[in-house]
Amino acid sequence: MLKRLFVFLALAMVWATTASASTVAVSTANVNLRAGPATSYPVVTVVPQGARIVTHGCVADYRWCDVAFGIYRGWVSASYIQVIYKGGPVVLSSAVAPAVGVTVVTYGRVYWDTYYVAQPWYRSWTTYYRPYAPVAAPRVTSHSRSATCVDGNCTGTRQATGIYGGSTSQTRNCAGGECSATRQTVGPYGNSASRVRSCSAGDRSCNMTRTGPRGGTATGTRSFSR
Repeated sequence: MLKRLFVFLALAMVWATTASASTVAVSTANVNLRAGPATSYPVVTVVPQGARIVTHGCVADYRWCDVAFGIYRGWVSASYIQVIYKGGPVVLSSAVAPAVGVTVVTYGRVYWDTYYVAQPWYRSWTTYYRPYAPVAAPRVTSHSRSATCVDGNCTGTRQATGIYGGSTSQTRNCAGGECSATRQTVGPYGNSASRVRSCSAGDRSCNMTRTGPRGGTATGTRSFSR
């Protein structure tokens, strides 16, 4: 199926014209074509998997796109749209869209009046319409965590990478009434900072050392009681 989609997309790109400001694509699954950029809008029709569609633009966060399928016009989630990018088929995203000619468009009453006058729900515009609010991009692009305990010795690790390339990792270990935690953070430009903390049940205290990106350090000790 993937090979077939790739071949079809490659041919479809030849059919598309730059004058139309549109991009030929393929649907990756059976997906509802809706009357607006949200699942709350009525379904116009169902676009079958592998069908040729023409993308006329997407809302600002590129999560929903205005597409044409045969005689129908409506909105499909971008996660079901596949285009050719750098010689291969990829799912449409905010990173890919500008490179393949998909622009940002808006949605409103004019669109509804243009394409849905004959629909039974046409006069229910006020029931369905909600101003589109783009969803903020996630600040974390990847993360992981793990924990193991063997004979009373427990170790936990966490890692995360941010949208601009920075990352942070942390390791915690506890055994025999002693616990330690080390956190290392690297910014998108390579600057780093760290924190090391250790706590002891024996003397009921915790020690902490922080190191900044320019090498400066700060230390502290805190006692606790049960």
